[in-house]
This record gives sequence, C-alpha cells and structure tokens, in this order.
Amino acid sequence: MSETPTLPVTFRPGRTRAVLLTAAVALFVVITVIALLLEKLGPGERLSFIFTAALLAGVLALLARVKVVADESGVTVVNIAGKRHLDWAEIVQVNLRPGDPWVFLNLTDGTSLPALGIQPGIAKQQAIADARALRSLVESRTPRDLP
Repeated sequence: MSETPTLPVTFRPGRTRAVLLTAAVALFVVITVIALLLEKLGPGERLSFIFTAALLAGVLALLARVKVVADESGVTVVNIAGKRHLDWAEIVQVNLRPGDPWVFLNLTDGTSLPALGIQPGIAKQQAIADARALRSLVESRTPRDLP
C-alpha cells in the first residue's frame, strides 16, 4: 500500500493542464492577430473572429480545470461540466485499470463517477501514484465491515 498523503491534497493532470492552457492562449492570440491583420474584414467580422477565438480558448480552459481535491470532509471531483462533493463513506473503491482514460470512483449507490483529475495520458506513472494515494486515503477514512 502506498503512503497516505496529508490533507488537503489536490490531484490534477499537471502536464495536460499546461498544454491545454498554453494552447488556449496561443489559439486566442493567433486568431485575434489574424482577425486584426486581414484588411478586407469589417468590424463585425473581426469581432466574430475574436469571439470564436475566445469561445475555443474557453473550451480548452474547461478541459484544463479538472481536478480531485481530498480534504477532511471528503473528496471533491471537478470534471469538465460539473463539480461533486463526496463524503468519504460514499466511496467504495478507487479504480485505475490498464487502458482506463482516468480514475473511476465506485460509489455506495452502485454508480461509478469518473474523476478526470487523475488521468494517465501524458504522465502515466504520476497518475498511478495519484490513484494509489487516493485509494490509500479512501481506505484509511472509510469504515469497513469486518467478516
């Protein structure tokens, strides 16, 4: 079993986040510069270019916001479209199987919640270590029935 980290702890895909935020800024700057340099565009067309660039950058920023935060009260999972707080007792198991795109949390209600904040995309070993740390936290804070 891995060492249990001290709380609070935040897990997020650092390299992926850096790539997405850098791409968002670069995309916005390039499209805005193109809109300003094209002489045949009117003000409305320029504005639509800039608005589209901002929209695309916003989507990339949403993709970069994913994280898993563990504190004394439980685990907060921030995914692309939402945020959910779970008490420690609600989490049955932390799974990151070979080929999984991210960690899945098995819950007491029988459902599974994807936790995109731990994903093996660019940094596989870091994701495995983070999944083990979260699993260790869940096991240390969740009362289990003894046979």
